[in-house]
Amino acid sequence: MEALRIKHVNLEHPENLARHRTPGFSSSKELVVRRGEPFRISLQLEGRPFNPTTDSLRIKVMLGRLYATMPVTSRRASSSQWYAYVDPRFFNPQNPSIFIFSPASASVGSYRFQLFVFTQGGQRSHAFGKFTILCNPWCSEDAVHIPFEDQREEYVQSDSGLLFMGTAMNLVSRPWSFDQYEHGVLEACLNLLQVSPQHKRNRRRDNLNRNDPVYISRVVSAMINCEDDRGVLKGNWSEEFGQGVHPSSWTGSGDILKQWARSGFRPVKYGQCWVFAAVMCTVMRVLGIPCRVVTNYNSAHDTNANLVIEEYYSETGKKLNLTRDSIWNFHVWVECWMTRRDLGSGMDGWQVLDPTPQERSKGVFCCGPSPVKAIKRKLVDLFYDVPFVYAEVNADVHTIIVNQGQMLSVNKNTERVGAHICTKAVGLPRPQNITGDYKFIKSPTSSLSSRSPIISDDSPSRTAVSSKGVVIFLTLDKPPVTGKPILFTVKVMNKQNVSKMMKMHINAQAKEYNHGPSDTFWEDHGVIQLAPTEAIMLQKQILPTQYEDVVGDDLINLTVVLEDMASHESVLAAEEFNIVSPQLTIQVADEDSIVPHKEHTATVAFINPFSHPVSGLLTIAGSGLMHNKTQFRMLSLPSGGRMEQNITFIPSMVGEKMLQASLSVSDINISIRGFKMLSVKSI
Repeated sequence: MEALRIKHVNLEHPENLARHRTPGFSSSKELVVRRGEPFRISLQLEGRPFNPTTDSLRIKVMLGRLYATMPVTSRRASSSQWYAYVDPRFFNPQNPSIFIFSPASASVGSYRFQLFVFTQGGQRSHAFGKFTILCNPWCSEDAVHIPFEDQREEYVQSDSGLLFMGTAMNLVSRPWSFDQYEHGVLEACLNLLQVSPQHKRNRRRDNLNRNDPVYISRVVSAMINCEDDRGVLKGNWSEEFGQGVHPSSWTGSGDILKQWARSGFRPVKYGQCWVFAAVMCTVMRVLGIPCRVVTNYNSAHDTNANLVIEEYYSETGKKLNLTRDSIWNFHVWVECWMTRRDLGSGMDGWQVLDPTPQERSKGVFCCGPSPVKAIKRKLVDLFYDVPFVYAEVNADVHTIIVNQGQMLSVNKNTERVGAHICTKAVGLPRPQNITGDYKFIKSPTSSLSSRSPIISDDSPSRTAVSSKGVVIFLTLDKPPVTGKPILFTVKVMNKQNVSKMMKMHINAQAKEYNHGPSDTFWEDHGVIQLAPTEAIMLQKQILPTQYEDVVGDDLINLTVVLEDMASHESVLAAEEFNIVSPQLTIQVADEDSIVPHKEHTATVAFINPFSHPVSGLLTIAGSGLMHNKTQFRMLSLPSGGRMEQNITFIPSMVGEKMLQASLSVSDINISIRGFKMLSVKSI
């Protein structure tokens, strides 16, 4: 009988990538498919045609030393196991097609397969191939199944988004390119699993456990930082970044992941919370697990687990660094969508994961997955790290005024922490408020008793604090904008039927989002007299020349302290806020006619709002739009001057893509950004 041999195996990339919603990974050397769905391969045979009555096919798939062997049959089998089949209706004896089905519980990773053909006479021929399996949010049996298509597009397929920073009063949206389809990013994400301590310690167990998104997410959370392993990023919250890249300079995840892989898995310098979170979002989306970046405003770091954050001020309103507890103006983590079979169906859905190294979890710097539902219900006995995340959004704040070691007053606030929690809205370039997912929102009538119903206020920010004798309101008249004075009002009301003489101290300090403030850069002192039950308003301002060279991308801690000169009782009101940065504008010619592989033109413009000339470095980037970043040096631009820079780009992929620009200003700690979403249409 004539010999029968396998000449070639075609993995049918275009068809399978389209069926498995992985066309963005077309540049990968391996076929990329999702579990819980069959993919087709076709054989080119040599010799005689395949005879189903005398010949047989068998497939062996391997992940490391794990393997499954299956005969190729003419029918489908149970969806809980691997199987392979041919469709008799379309069977071609010379070029047979085979469908390989992976169960929805298959482990994520890079697989090898062997295909054998056996003849009745005992002859055997074989061929080899490779494919990568990802989780499948489209499959109802997969633990990461998310039911709505617009959410799958946003949380799995979208390769760009917005990160939110600033303060709860004044959100700042920052463009970010997740870059999951950039060449080399998929491979870096799979390498992250391979170099993890879990894989090195026991490869077989690690490969088995990679079927579970709870396990995968915990490994990734630890591997994004490098504190315990060969992780991706080194954190740095100092002011010295000379040995690496300033965290604010990153514009996307691709550069970070590819640099880490090229360096032989040495940590990339440097990251802070939003960088850790954005890179983790990229990795999870690559692996097929729905993921979104979340910002918690006024995020507590409770070091002693007492759910109380103490803040100390001097008698003149200067904030003091006297405790390890802290409140970050914002903190960024991720949420991943998954079934929690280890906890029960009531805990399914969004899970908090935080790769920023803050505290150890079971001996490792990672956090989560913590069910958002458990955080809201204070189920602190559930896995993983629910108490820590609960404190981040619910801790009480005690504000303490001290003088020469003596405590002058204490004010308690139960609403400041977790004041606002948000993520990018599905399909829209704006924030979505998800505070109610984490905590029960109090009605306006249950607000702080220290807020006086006598003085109404509709301004964007108001802090009200009461003592036995006076009520003090600190109000920002409107969101501060770079190049304009910071306008604020101090309102003081005497609650008693006696006159009062009060010392007043106003203090402004620059601060980073996660640190205590630096030295005072502006202050005002005076004495005010209050008649019985009198209320007065004082208008104040800080000029641009007084804050521009100090603040930059930092925030401002503004404090007012009143001291009763008779009783020496003190009361303090404080507000932390950011200054709205100017933006770059991007205009694109023929915006409705953007197609792949054709050159297009954009113009980036900037008007200098500062009171002095500025210079800097302009960087343009766009995943799927530009192969590499483009940079231009901006020379001295006078106050009020306008800069325009034309750039060209050639899209390589269809879909919604982000063109982003960043201007790093010399001599000022500030980066000015802008972005534009572009729809690249198929030709």
